[in-house]
Amino acid sequence: MTIDIAFIGASASDYYGNAAGIGGKNNSGVIGFAGPDAKYANHVIVVTDTLVPFPNLPAPINAMDVDYVVTVDEVGNPDKIATAEARMTQDPRELMMARNVADIIANTPYFKDGFSFQTGVGGPSLAVNRFLEEHMVKNNIQMGFALGGISNAMCQLQDKGLVKKILDTQCFDKPTIEHLAKHPDKHIEITTDEYANPSNQGAYVNKLDYVVLSALEIDTDFNVNVITGSDGVLRGAPGGHPDTAAGSKCCIIVTPLTRGRMATVCEKVVTVTTPGDTVDVLVTDYGTAVNPLRQDIIDCLDKAGIPHVTIESLKEKAYSLVGRPDDLEWEDKVIAVVEARDGSILDVVRRIKPVTLD
Repeated sequence: MTIDIAFIGASASDYYGNAAGIGGKNNSGVIGFAGPDAKYANHVIVVTDTLVPFPNLPAPINAMDVDYVVTVDEVGNPDKIATAEARMTQDPRELMMARNVADIIANTPYFKDGFSFQTGVGGPSLAVNRFLEEHMVKNNIQMGFALGGISNAMCQLQDKGLVKKILDTQCFDKPTIEHLAKHPDKHIEITTDEYANPSNQGAYVNKLDYVVLSALEIDTDFNVNVITGSDGVLRGAPGGHPDTAAGSKCCIIVTPLTRGRMATVCEKVVTVTTPGDTVDVLVTDYGTAVNPLRQDIIDCLDKAGIPHVTIESLKEKAYSLVGRPDDLEWEDKVIAVVEARDGSILDVVRRIKPVTLD
């Protein structure tokens, strides 16, 4: 697919097009997601509310890739960047799951000085940072690098001397933006190409030791769905979920067993977005399951005395709590295609049949 025009919002740019997400009156943080757009779009337009003297360097968006610079009164409101998802949970159930994830990480062989780590910003996955800190201090080790979308929790770990480098693809909250502006020597802005391109032999996801991710659904084959709800309706995009799962040495999914009246652990996910052979461990509020393909991790947990069960038993427990869902009914029309990392078709999303009331 060819991109005809790419509009790239920048907090600051010089008149030549060297653009960045900091240095202006409305800082947005890292803009590495726009890097491939700038490289490959036929026409690239930088939009900014702060024009600074040339040269505006270092610049994540290089003037060589920019055709036009347009100034506006206000490029955006950074206060709107932080969402309810990027929060440190106080929910006891989520804290319990987060502690269990940290205990699992601390009892696998990759947990040593210089290990690499990424986490999502859902409640329990974000809280893993808190409990991981305890293990790092106890073992007197540092994280070599933290990767991905970054939240304030990771910046706080770095301020405590526990993270050497942060490799940012985006900033999830305003404190992270401010941290980037104050400590540019401790952050490395990277593009999505550098982050996770499967055709890039130097992609950073391939150097990940651990990634902690959430899920809308996970089935007994450890396939994960993060884009469609149990009703079949699209909820969002997978982001780096399948990339980090494939690249990391240990991929841990943390999610409650049920949400409301729906089973999170199920017989078959509505849409496969992350294949099960790339998922290693599932942590829920009712127990932990390890992918049978990872006997080495099973042995580690057994040695540490960390209990685990089969994912089939978690599925049955979920169904005993909320019941088995009725099968969804689909129309023939395909509304979205899910590509695997190699470009093949992993799954499709069809239009759900409307419910008719008698």
